[in-house]
Amino acid sequence: MSVEESPPLIKVNILFFARSRELAGTACVVLEIEPLIIAKDLVNQLVDRFDLGSISQNLIIAHNETYIENLDVEIHLHQGDEIAVIPPISGG
Repeated sequence: MSVEESPPLIKVNILFFARSRELAGTACVVLEIEPLIIAKDLVNQLVDRFDLGSISQNLIIAHNETYIENLDVEIHLHQGDEIAVIPPISGG
């Protein structure tokens, strides 16, 4: 019987902006994560890990400065990639 091995984890930089930075208590953190992940699964992990529940329905994420508009897509991550967590921006 063969045991399926998980791919090795990689380190990515998670950048928090505005309200997400306040809730997470940091502007940037390095996380070890799977190199292939569905965008909504990544968002859910970040929401759970950094207590972002109060803004979870309005978060936008970007991978290496490219917005991810469809959370059902796979994200192919590489060592040192950046994920930006961007909450709704209010203006006046």
